Amino acid sequence: MSMQERIGRAGGARVKRALGVQAILEWAFRVEKAQLELPQRQDIDEEGFGFGMEYVLIQRALLGCKVDGGGHSFQSYTHQDAEIVAASLAGMPDSLGGKRMAIYVAELARGGMTPDWMPGVVPRCVPLEIKNNQHGERATTIVVGAERVKTRGKWRTVELLACPVTWRPHPEQIASARRGYEDWWLALDWVRDGLIAGGMLREVEVTATMPKERPWGNGP
Repeated sequence: MSMQERIGRAGGARVKRALGVQAILEWAFRVEKAQLELPQRQDIDEEGFGFGMEYVLIQRALLGCKVDGGGHSFQSYTHQDAEIVAASLAGMPDSLGGKRMAIYVAELARGGMTPDWMPGVVPRCVPLEIKNNQHGERATTIVVGAERVKTRGKWRTVELLACPVTWRPHPEQIASARRGYEDWWLALDWVRDGLIAGGMLREVEVTATMPKERPWGNGP
């Protein structure tokens, strides 16, 4: 059943389907197969803050896309609202990651995925290297010094051994994954605000619903 068929009518007025921004992005890119078209920024200052939705839609119109009534590809029809969502995402400002972030958000939405923030992962202190021999697994050791000891009445020099260890995964890996999630969340927040402010969607109502900002805790 298409989205048009799922949206009902009440008293002759179209009833919009209410969706959060993540659900809207997944519908646009995963279901409607919207394409992310990123215009060149030759006439935009390098320190600019991206494109507005209207700019991107105008550029699509100049290229021959039928914006009013839905964009058309050579082989399939893409819902107009999905085109607008894609156009909005294409305007991602540089301060939030620009083109790179827009592509990242679109690909996650296309796959119905959320960034991996490494849930439940706890760093563990483990040997830096493990060797296998006939006695099984053993942690690799290194010589860190020497000491004189007296055994059976004689002085001997013995090596002092230590086992190098590391943290796996390293805490910085976890922190990096969670910073990536936060950047994605901010990008979605920007898209949501833009879609609400633009008011250009005809059959979808953008709600305030957002993924958890910090699902690992210490946040909403």
